[in-house]
Amino acid sequence: MTVRCAVLGLGRLGHHHAKNLATHQVSGAKLVSVVDPLGERAEQFAREYGIERWTKNPDDVFEDPTIDAVVIVTPTSTHAEMIAKAARNGKAIFVEKPLTQSLEEADEIIQTIQETGVICQVGFMRRFDPAYAEAKRRIEAGDIGKPIYFKGITRDAGSPPAEFIQHSGRVFLDVSIHDYDIARYLMGAEITSVSAHGRVLLHPFMEEFKDVDQAITYVHFDSGAAGDIEASRNSPYGHDIRTEIIGTEGSLFIGTLRNQNVTLLNAKGSTYEIIPDFQTRFNDAYRLELVHFIECIQNRQTPKVTEIDGKVNLKIAIAATESFDTGKTVWIEGHVAEQTR
Repeated sequence: MTVRCAVLGLGRLGHHHAKNLATHQVSGAKLVSVVDPLGERAEQFAREYGIERWTKNPDDVFEDPTIDAVVIVTPTSTHAEMIAKAARNGKAIFVEKPLTQSLEEADEIIQTIQETGVICQVGFMRRFDPAYAEAKRRIEAGDIGKPIYFKGITRDAGSPPAEFIQHSGRVFLDVSIHDYDIARYLMGAEITSVSAHGRVLLHPFMEEFKDVDQAITYVHFDSGAAGDIEASRNSPYGHDIRTEIIGTEGSLFIGTLRNQNVTLLNAKGSTYEIIPDFQTRFNDAYRLELVHFIECIQNRQTPKVTEIDGKVNLKIAIAATESFDTGKTVWIEGHVAEQTR
């Protein structure tokens, strides 16, 4: 069975997903339509990659009975509407993180997905990165004993412009949410409390949007473990994502700064090329998460990261933002975040 797909949104990441589908990097999938409000962008992509159709109107895709699945890479504010329309038209759904902007919207989406029975996968790509997947295998094999501490680092090589920051949902939702997800996944435990802190160190324009360019979240897990998660938009040397898991019998270190495994030695010392951006760092992961999505459609399997995970991660990010705003630890119980009294 070939899964006929459409990509909605051809920004930086949407273009990456569409290119993987169009160039047959995802077995069993065929890209048949692309959608973007900038019609010339959609038309140019379709012409360059020989795609059957392009449109500015997402409804053209939702109402097309020949399309099996949609890849939603539109602004977060549109996710709820896009997911609901896709589900009601029987389309399998891949949606980039975050699932939505609010827990109320997330609940509505989850109900719609469950009522329609469609498959939904949320784009937390780190679970599919070969290094993280191997770390998960090692942990489950007991190679480091019981995981007791998680340390995550996500440093972006510079800040997006003000127009992006204004609508990004702030750093805990835009950046740290990836670490919240992979922490839950690798630790095999749920986050029960967050204490979040941050400052503007380099980009003063962020103050207008109550955002920061340097942040840290201290977390507790229901297993008794703990951890800290750094988010930074101040990495002048390149894109830097690393993770450490400390266990009772050993530790795991995941990630590297090296773009190529080549080191130059000369009279001035040693140098190596640093990973320039997140697309390069997670190139394999972005392809493999779509491979998994297509396999789930073909085999009617539940994806590794679902709309439920999307809501849990959203809940943690919202709690972290609340903690930062109030200066208090926020406990996360069930579907409700409660401030420490």
